[in-house]
Amino acid sequence: MKKIVRAKLHGITITGADLNYHGSITLDPEICEQAGIVPMEFVEIWNKNSGARISTYVIYGEPGSRCCILNGAAARTCQRGDQVIICATEYIDTPQLFEIEPVVLTFDGQNNVDEVMRYQVYETPERPFNFRIQRQERPNGAERQLVNVNIEALAADLRARGLDDRAIADVLSCHLNQFA
Repeated sequence: MKKIVRAKLHGITITGADLNYHGSITLDPEICEQAGIVPMEFVEIWNKNSGARISTYVIYGEPGSRCCILNGAAARTCQRGDQVIICATEYIDTPQLFEIEPVVLTFDGQNNVDEVMRYQVYETPERPFNFRIQRQERPNGAERQLVNVNIEALAADLRARGLDDRAIADVLSCHLNQFA
C-alpha cells in the first residue's frame, strides 16, 4: 500500500484563525464537494508563507462563504491572508495508480476556484510510471487577469531566470502593453 494524493486545494487563502474553537479546519462545503473532500476527513495542510505543516480534520462551514479557517491549536500555524495547500490522501495498491485521477483546485485571492486539474499516472513501453497534469477548466475564463502587477519585481524574476534586459523588455512590451 502506498499513501497517495487524492485531492488537493492549492493556494487557498486563510480567512480566519480561531484559537478557542475545538480544533480542525473549517472549509466551504462547495469547494470540498468539488474536490471530493468530506467532513471529518483528515487532511494535511502546508503553509506556503511560513512552511508550517500540520494535520487536522475537516468540518464544513457556510456554503458559498469561501472560508478557510484554522481552529484550535492549528490556528497558531497560520495567519489570515496566508496561502496554504490542503491535501487529502488515501492508501492504495500500486496498480490502482493508473485508475485514479486526483482532483487539484487552484484559487484566486478571494478563494474562488481559478483552475481545475487532475493528476494522471500512466504507463508507456519506455517507463512503467509517467506523470502528467491534465488541465480541465478555468471557471473564471481562459485567461488570468493581472491585478496590481509589480513590473520591477516581474523583471527581477525574469532576470533571475536568465533573461537579459532586452529579452525582458520584449516580453513585457508584448504581454503587458495595456498597462503602458
